[in-house]
Amino acid sequence: MSDLEQFQTETRQWLEANCPMSLRTPTPDGELIWGGREPNFTFDDQRLWFERMRDKNWFCPTWSTEYGGAGLSPKENSILEKEMRKIKCRPPQINLGIWMLGPVLLEHGSEAQKQQFLKPMARGEVRWCQGFSEPNAGSDLASLRTSAVDMGDHYLVNGSKIWTSYGDKSDWMYALVRTDPKAPKHQGISLILLDMRSDGVKTAPIDLISGKSSFCEVFFDNVRVPKENLIGDINDGWKLAKELLQHERSAMSKFGEFQLPTHFDLMSLVQDYLPTPRSASETSLLYKAHEADMEEHAYHLTVQRLTQEMQAGQNCFGLMSIMKLVHTEQEIVKFEILLDAMGYRALGWEDDSFTTQEQAINRAWLNSFSQTIAGGSSEVQLNVIAKRVLQLPENKGVST
Repeated sequence: MSDLEQFQTETRQWLEANCPMSLRTPTPDGELIWGGREPNFTFDDQRLWFERMRDKNWFCPTWSTEYGGAGLSPKENSILEKEMRKIKCRPPQINLGIWMLGPVLLEHGSEAQKQQFLKPMARGEVRWCQGFSEPNAGSDLASLRTSAVDMGDHYLVNGSKIWTSYGDKSDWMYALVRTDPKAPKHQGISLILLDMRSDGVKTAPIDLISGKSSFCEVFFDNVRVPKENLIGDINDGWKLAKELLQHERSAMSKFGEFQLPTHFDLMSLVQDYLPTPRSASETSLLYKAHEADMEEHAYHLTVQRLTQEMQAGQNCFGLMSIMKLVHTEQEIVKFEILLDAMGYRALGWEDDSFTTQEQAINRAWLNSFSQTIAGGSSEVQLNVIAKRVLQLPENKGVST
């Protein structure tokens, strides 16, 4: 037996013995576990799964043991992910820091920063949020105005962020700030880490049409940030931001593989509402459902292939913009088909005559539109794909 075969056998046995049966099902709304100073467990099996995966160092399996990981090779990590999918393990935690900030710190952080931030991150002890977008800096992110003024031993931060996911529940933020207002907009930006408990930080939740929202506005009023919390070089934040956003899109492209509350099995639900098509329109709808299901399956296979290529050292970050674009647009199509199949049962909101699942599907359909904006809108992704993947020339206008 080869080393990889031995690892696969041991991994399969460990997961079977340690993942509670109650956590081998899709995650209901409200049962996601977020890492943080005070993680909220709704029942004991959640805590047990969290602690077992944490103690196995499998929150960050490919990170070195020096920074709280398990030191797994790319092939070993691929086996771990495959075995977790096979028995439908729920994610032991959700942690934006691990998905996005961690890889940037590993490459660009100082040794002191790695020791300070990566180990708690790898143990699920800190909940992170992202401070990028601003009221007048959404798709044109580089026009941000939140300032960080050099005060000697610290920066003084003033301004605001918007669409900050779970800003009101997070412990720390990784934020883009303007450190040189006189420089061209892409060249005067820096990346800093900011404690959300700092004096002068305030948050305000944003309501959405779906009835539930993770988004917040965050306001900074003379917030002191130690200069040691600057990541990379001063005014070099735009380069780091682009790397971080590619990690975000890579994570978003794999959301469909997780047992998340927003994931619904299209075909099983369509068959519940249309067990036997009785008209040409219902037959056509069933055909569309099968087509969407096959496209989703092909998408997941492609994501797995790209992940393996990335783990083998190939640069696939540009392609992840394609995957993020495809996945979020596929989700809208899927929910439109599902709502058509449900008919009037898709009208439920808070009425007791509709099931909890029917109400959740309605809200998930509304929320699916926001996913085409989060992490860079579909229009932005098309530009990224044109420039960085297809390397098409920019259209600078035609002279007359």
